[in-house]
Amino acid sequence: MRVVIAEDDALLREGLSLLLKTAGIEVAAAVDNAEDFLAFIEGERPDAVVMDVRMPPTHRDEGLRAAVRAREIHPALPVLVLSAHVETSYAVELLADGVGGVGYLLKERVGKVERFLDALRRVAQGGTAMDPEVIGRLMARRRAADPLEALTAREREVLGLMAEGYNNSTIAELLVVSDGAVLKHIRNIFAKLGLPSDEGAGHRRVLAVLAYLGRDAG
Repeated sequence: MRVVIAEDDALLREGLSLLLKTAGIEVAAAVDNAEDFLAFIEGERPDAVVMDVRMPPTHRDEGLRAAVRAREIHPALPVLVLSAHVETSYAVELLADGVGGVGYLLKERVGKVERFLDALRRVAQGGTAMDPEVIGRLMARRRAADPLEALTAREREVLGLMAEGYNNSTIAELLVVSDGAVLKHIRNIFAKLGLPSDEGAGHRRVLAVLAYLGRDAG
């Protein structure tokens, strides 16, 4: 796997490069600004991108805009966004094209090496890897009269794990229940949220959930 890192913090950039190389992942480029990142992307298509949201010169949304532009240049380019803060509007914008290969993690998660590498591999394979805190914020910002209120506590747990990108078997393991129980919960969730049943498999299911959570999330 060839990965491009776009991170303006030199220590974190070098740390990420070393981490990936140690895991046998090629770092095709490691840059500290969005302009150099896009210049590289114009000429090559890496297998995945690890991108900071806030980059020079204003440290606002240069990274996000560069990530969106990169996916215009290379449709469905896998992008794993790292942020020091939960900024749901950024997550929603990256998910807006309805294509997989998107992740959003808080930078503190990078310290958990195996979890970070697992998230990167899932994103590179076209899946999703959303930080549970991002999912929590999206769920909390839904309207009070929203159908989410009709979900049971267990269904909300399953919904959160689905949105993070976990498959049925992993959800079953994490909740210590059977695969059949998870499938039943998922069917109930989709029925209560009014989501089409044909979104029940693969990353399409996750995208449907995230698209739902992103509505009116601002």
